[in-house]
Amino acid sequence: MRWDGQRVDGTAALDDAGVLPGLTLAGLVRSVRTPDFAGVTFHEVACKSALNKVPPASSMPFRWTVNPTRGCLHACTYCYARPTHEYLDLDAGRDFETQVVVKTNVVDVLRAELARPSWKREHVALGTNTDPYQRPEGRYRLMPGIIEALAASGTPFSILTKGPLLRRDLPLLQRAAESVPVGIGVSLALLDPVLQQSVEPGTPLPQARLDLVRAVRDAGLPCGVMIAPVLPWLTDTVEHLDPLLGRLADAGATGVTVLPLHLRGSVKPWYLDWLAREHPALVGRYRRLYGNGAYVPTEYKDWLRARTKPLLEQHGFERRVERQAGGIPRPDEGAFPTGSLVGWGGSGVASFEGADALAPGAAQTTLF
Repeated sequence: MRWDGQRVDGTAALDDAGVLPGLTLAGLVRSVRTPDFAGVTFHEVACKSALNKVPPASSMPFRWTVNPTRGCLHACTYCYARPTHEYLDLDAGRDFETQVVVKTNVVDVLRAELARPSWKREHVALGTNTDPYQRPEGRYRLMPGIIEALAASGTPFSILTKGPLLRRDLPLLQRAAESVPVGIGVSLALLDPVLQQSVEPGTPLPQARLDLVRAVRDAGLPCGVMIAPVLPWLTDTVEHLDPLLGRLADAGATGVTVLPLHLRGSVKPWYLDWLAREHPALVGRYRRLYGNGAYVPTEYKDWLRARTKPLLEQHGFERRVERQAGGIPRPDEGAFPTGSLVGWGGSGVASFEGADALAPGAAQTTLF
């Protein structure tokens, strides 16, 4: 791919610098397009920082993240991260899917930050805003350097992804796990490929993600799965959840977290527009369920919990649910699934049940 020859200059859609009109990105180096990513513009920036501190008020069970990109080609209609694009004066709809910011110097900046005497080697999460293994990673190859930098500095980390491209870096992750806690989580909420391609059209097919779970487990690493979001009246039936949990159990997933759809800010109208096109009969029911808020009511959460509990037990996952300890919050959308980090003890680590889910000889502990 002749990527370097694809600088955007003077097109009708962009200005003379190859930047969307009105778009101001700190550290912008260039904007590029390539035929392999039709309709997508990559804005390559030189970032000043790689480590992002999570606000203290957040319920996330980690305090630091690294996001090598902003925006996501997965184009998940329900994606909770869409509103973050608005901070760049871009919209949470098509811009989120087609205007992708790439921090091309993120590895060098991260190494410098991890080398500071003030760095306390706290857990770092990847995949909390946009997927680090979305397709552009195949060209930019930022993750190998990020993994090596974190491991070399003694910093534990976790990765949440929908991208089978993670398989490329399994040898690196295996080596990293010899010295620091390494957690792997895969997001998979849909088995029906027709619905999957409708609601998350840029994501890999469900079978590819099941194969990724199996590959991670074959590599001796943990792999929790986030069944999220569960879409009311579309994927909350026993007929959907039962085979999905069965396939995940067969693939060797070390834990599962099930969460219902939430629709914060500008995600809500974007998702409801999709629903009106694809499932118009459900629009009224969604409006009544969510009202003016972003979350399903407690009654629905309790109903979904009651529905999934026997299925989790049936497929061996109920034994694998961690008991929270040390004040670690329960997982939420954007966090990491149960069973994504096993085999490590230490302060604040919760107990892990279900030794049959672990690699031989692994200690029965988990963080998320």
